[in-house]
Amino acid sequence: MDPATLAGLILLIGIVVLIALGVPIAVAIGLPSVLATMALIGLDNAVVASSQRLFTGINSFTLLAIPFFVLAGVLMNNGGIATRLIDAAKVLVGRMPGSLAQTNVVANALFGSVSGAAVASAAAVGGVMGPRQREEGYDRGFSASVNAASAPSGMLIPPSNTFIVYSLVSSTSIAALFMAGYGPGILWALACMTVVFLYSRKRPELQGTDRVTFTQLLVTLRKAVPSLLMIFIVIGGILSGVFTPTESAVIAVLYCLVLGFAYRNLTVRGLPRILLEATRTTSIVTLLIGVSSALSWVMSFARIPGMISDALLGLTDSPTVILILMMIMLLVVGTFMDPTPAILIFTPIFLPIVEEFGIDPVHFGIMIVFNLCVGTITPPVGNVLFIAARVGELRVEPVIRRILPFLAALIAVLFLVVFVPQVSLWLPTQLGLINGGG
Repeated sequence: MDPATLAGLILLIGIVVLIALGVPIAVAIGLPSVLATMALIGLDNAVVASSQRLFTGINSFTLLAIPFFVLAGVLMNNGGIATRLIDAAKVLVGRMPGSLAQTNVVANALFGSVSGAAVASAAAVGGVMGPRQREEGYDRGFSASVNAASAPSGMLIPPSNTFIVYSLVSSTSIAALFMAGYGPGILWALACMTVVFLYSRKRPELQGTDRVTFTQLLVTLRKAVPSLLMIFIVIGGILSGVFTPTESAVIAVLYCLVLGFAYRNLTVRGLPRILLEATRTTSIVTLLIGVSSALSWVMSFARIPGMISDALLGLTDSPTVILILMMIMLLVVGTFMDPTPAILIFTPIFLPIVEEFGIDPVHFGIMIVFNLCVGTITPPVGNVLFIAARVGELRVEPVIRRILPFLAALIAVLFLVVFVPQVSLWLPTQLGLINGGG
């Protein structure tokens, strides 16, 4: 057996077996990568090469944006910003059928638009909205499923850590990816709102009854304006060239600190706990990026992406069929792998194939992130699904039953995003960030 084939088998069998055994994903990726490198270049060279790739993978100024955006999300969670965003969402959709569930969807979209973190959004918004929905007679499984289904919209609406990772792997403009995420992110939220509307329409007890005066509307929105202003500061600064995405993350942290102290929800004594929480999350993401970089290198060295490309193109020369096969594969992968390692592993494999068909790399980035976002709410390993169930004080089984209609709606939107490029590309094209419609 030639070394390249042996390395490929080590990677495939090793990663699948270790993930099935419940080994942490970083170890499940890193250990087979080192063993495959040994099969290719020997023990001594493998140790040096793997260490270099791990360091090179995280030695990026752009990646500094991730720990700062993570810290900004934790500060938002503890600084009273989430509560004000929820209040703003309530006055906007308070008269709709299933008003509290609709509020949950809108609040998750708003929270995500300033934090980019689906898990943090599900925990923060679900912790506030779950008890309110139970008091008004909502089914607990339905409430948790609404929270789970809507939370990943924040991974599409900028700023988004997943887009930063994809940009690193694909050398694509972060600003273009951020702008391209708005359309699909809004469609994600609208799909969830549609399912809530259809569920609540036949349940009179869940009809929206809150009447909000114009004065109440203005007061509530005024309180939320400082929180929402961060969107315009971060995104506006990037688009205008005032600061880079990494610098914008630092600005976001400073802004959240100022708001948290102004709202009197943050204290100096509580900052070490917040920093520790952000550090834990950042450490996990950074390790994943490092070991995934080593994996990408060994796959490239063994020419595995080329073999996969030849195999796919040997099946069909239809771009439509190729995209459908990729989306199905990513939907399956997303059920047991987090978006960050999945992006790092599959982007180098799939991107050259889609570029052969003339598909814009920004458009493909939206496809792959949207697809993997669906995986975060899909059993057996969907982390957002389990967080939503935990926040709702439920076992995951009743939440899975209730989330199926949301999954159907979101997969329908996924195919819309895949086959209608302008959903993603219209805004960055109008802003001059990309040249064409893909």
